[in-house]
Amino acid sequence: MKMRKSDPAPPPKHAIDISEDAGVRFLHFGSDWVQGAMRIARPWSLELAYTREMMAGLLLRGETRWPRNALLIGLGAGSLAKFIYRTLPDCRITVVEINPQVEYIARQYFKLPDDEQRLHVLIEDGADYMLRGDSRFDYILLDGFDAEARSGALDTLPFYQACRARLSDDGLLAVNLLGRERGYKASLERLRLAFDGRYAVFPSCDSGNTIAFAGAGKPVDTTLEAMRERATELKKASKLNLLPTLSRLQLGLSLPDGRLQI
Repeated sequence: MKMRKSDPAPPPKHAIDISEDAGVRFLHFGSDWVQGAMRIARPWSLELAYTREMMAGLLLRGETRWPRNALLIGLGAGSLAKFIYRTLPDCRITVVEINPQVEYIARQYFKLPDDEQRLHVLIEDGADYMLRGDSRFDYILLDGFDAEARSGALDTLPFYQACRARLSDDGLLAVNLLGRERGYKASLERLRLAFDGRYAVFPSCDSGNTIAFAGAGKPVDTTLEAMRERATELKKASKLNLLPTLSRLQLGLSLPDGRLQI
């Protein structure tokens, strides 16, 4: 797949704000949109519902050491990076964040670990990063938005095709989409084209975030029962509760014979 490398994008100039309410610290990019959150008493937990659902890939792959490496496009408050770092000690994490101020804020106010061996933060444009290089990842988590909750180049067909090329044979892509916004159906169509129809869209969270999963190598073929067993084990091990996600999945999707296939 040939693509012309564009000039590096300059860092965003929007303000970065922090607020606190009822024991939760929030990150904003100069607007009311919440870009990340941390319960101060539980800094390693996933406070926002959509971040919990982005980890549902752990239910789709039954391998005990999956993922071995993860790529996060968009750092925000560092919630996903922190959860993976603490819960999956065998996983190496690469984070691509366009704004150096976001990394500073995540370390100073949201307890992002300083461990270059396992958690490497790159300050560059996520689209540029994906369109070059050949490193591959088991889990790519895409959660990049600007101050107005726009994805820009991170929601294009070439970008999704680049994500597919960077997945390992048992790799999965998790994408945070704003299901109540205009352009949502067009985003799904681009995802469908990039992955030849191999994707699944989980029912929308109360916040309006919708998480889609896509893969291109080893098929996902699992049952609700198997996912429920994994969710119960995950809850015991990490306190991450994905059982409500499975209940909504069962009610919201047509799953022939109780199986989810991607």
